[in-house]
Amino acid sequence: MKKAVIMGASSGIGREVALLLCQAGWHIGIAARRLDALHDIQAKYPAQVTISQIDVTTMDAPILLTRLVEEMGGIDLYVHVSGVGKQNPMLEQSIETATVDTNVSGFTRLIDTMFHLMEHQRYGHIAIVSSIAGTKGLGPAPSYSATKAYQATYIQALEQLAHSRRLPITFTDIRPGFVDTPLLSGGRYPMLMDKERVARAIVRNILARRHIVVIDWRYAVLTFFWRLIPNFIWRRMKLTR
Repeated sequence: MKKAVIMGASSGIGREVALLLCQAGWHIGIAARRLDALHDIQAKYPAQVTISQIDVTTMDAPILLTRLVEEMGGIDLYVHVSGVGKQNPMLEQSIETATVDTNVSGFTRLIDTMFHLMEHQRYGHIAIVSSIAGTKGLGPAPSYSATKAYQATYIQALEQLAHSRRLPITFTDIRPGFVDTPLLSGGRYPMLMDKERVARAIVRNILARRHIVVIDWRYAVLTFFWRLIPNFIWRRMKLTR
């Protein structure tokens, strides 16, 4: 039985990915800050699910993740979905700091932990859910777009590092557009996508061992043209009302 750990499985995309892998017969470890939501998934698939309460921003998160993998008897796939982000055009410091703590510091600790675990076992697949927001610096959400750019660059660097050291580790960077999840509650977003459909696309592309995936085709077109916009024009664009 294939084994996967989903970090950030209590709601949204992470929860849907966990359910899809269970339906496909995987043994999964699910982790998040809220245990109640994890117990709900475990109740549906008691023979396939191992749970752990992990807050990615705490210093003991790597230890808890390692224990979860050991309890499962190894790992084939790690999916990092955990993340936060808000529009913050007024640059409220607490929002910026909390975003960096989760999306950069916590992300780095756990991705590095998983890299070393897979290095030791000599196989594995690391997948992250970043965002199209990392394509350009977005004025309404400075820390969110910057931290998502960091995640994409970090995974690219680790992929090169693994290749240079001849480590059989696969990497996948999933970049969704706006998805209808609790993360986006309270805002108005164009081209909002259904989380179940997005989760199916994520699992499909992970199993196909794709390296970089933009979900969906509309956002692939959008980000393609974003990259073509010169900086002197981009800095003058108004993205807020």
